[in-house]
Amino acid sequence: MKNDYKDNKFQKLLDKLQQESWQLELLISGFAIFGLISSLDPLARMGQEAYASESYSKFFYLVASISCKVLIVNLIIHVVLRGLWIGAIGLRYVSGEIDYDALNYKKRFTNHLKKKVGSFDKYIGTLENYCSILFAVTFLYLFYIISFFLIFLVIFIAGSIFLDSGMFSKIVGATLLGFFSIFFLSLSLIVFIDFATQGYLKKKEWTSFLYFPLYKIFSVLTLSFLYRPLVYNFLDNKFGRRLLLVLLPVYVAVFYLTTVNHVRSNYINKQANSSINYANNNNYLNSLEENKNITKAAIQSKIIEKPYLKVFIPFRQKIEDMVINQNKDLKTEDDIRGYNSNFFSSNKRTKAKDSLQTKYLNAFKKAYTIKIDSLKIQTDFIITEINNQLGFESIYNIKEITEGKHILKINRFITSNKTNKIVNEHVIEIPFWYFKQ
Repeated sequence: MKNDYKDNKFQKLLDKLQQESWQLELLISGFAIFGLISSLDPLARMGQEAYASESYSKFFYLVASISCKVLIVNLIIHVVLRGLWIGAIGLRYVSGEIDYDALNYKKRFTNHLKKKVGSFDKYIGTLENYCSILFAVTFLYLFYIISFFLIFLVIFIAGSIFLDSGMFSKIVGATLLGFFSIFFLSLSLIVFIDFATQGYLKKKEWTSFLYFPLYKIFSVLTLSFLYRPLVYNFLDNKFGRRLLLVLLPVYVAVFYLTTVNHVRSNYINKQANSSINYANNNNYLNSLEENKNITKAAIQSKIIEKPYLKVFIPFRQKIEDMVINQNKDLKTEDDIRGYNSNFFSSNKRTKAKDSLQTKYLNAFKKAYTIKIDSLKIQTDFIITEINNQLGFESIYNIKEITEGKHILKINRFITSNKTNKIVNEHVIEIPFWYFKQ
């Protein structure tokens, strides 16, 4: 059945749904909160896997995770306020309006309470307004988040065209990308100013004339045409405008509070990776935290009782770029890195890749220097996978070293961007203790 929004019957149906919408709001909020909280761990795990495989989908999981957290916060506030509203209605059924005379307060307090607290029905109506608007604004802010990240997606796509497509040299591509980014972000800033001022650029004749083409372009780029009716329905209402202005600094304050940490020492603090004086669990395979990736390198354990040391170095695309840059014979005209379909896979390509693997591992071995304390050890890596993370693994005989504390030191040779010369770069130091069984 087709509904005509001008028809009286349809208007009555909307009025009825409007009065009974609180039941749907609570039902949807309850299921949504449960589902969103349940999805946080899988999203974190998939995001870590995407980061480990250097997939661009890691940005999707980042946006999805932030969106889930915003929805959870808003919906929990909505459920609390809606519960308070239901409680107030129940209390009104039992007690009716507030009888200030029955409280027997002095006139000073009675007049103050009548002015500041007012009618109980007004209080219920205010709660109803907050609940209804907050439920709608929850999904509106979700669209705002998506639009925000779409702006950076445009710059990311431009970077892929200018830098990675091979159409331009590195210098020309970087220059074009810089000019494009400045120009595009300047236009984005103009759109944000209009958004933050709730449509100021649309209210003046000359600014509206200049802004209109930009408005139409960004309505497509940010997908704002999908949720624009919600925005203007908020903006034509004083209460809605006030709530939109209040919520934005609230979100900023909440995200700021999540970054606050209590620093207990000037000298002892957490570090992202192990060092000569710090042992990070993520650099030891047996204590690797759940949903965490190995960033630079890892060994099997902090305390080693067997006469061998296993070292794992995770693969990164910049490692391959470094190896190819130092070994020009490994550079191929047919670069298959990036997204490819297996539908037209070629056995010839696979065989060619297999024939170069040994050569590639030898080049990787020469690029890395492994030491235990000051003793340099011979490296011989193979390709393996640990916790869905592709990388290079080597196992060393350590039965001749003394018992006690030792430091595994990993360095590598890289080409300096400043001098274009090969320099020795420090990668990581991992402390461990060796005790013979």
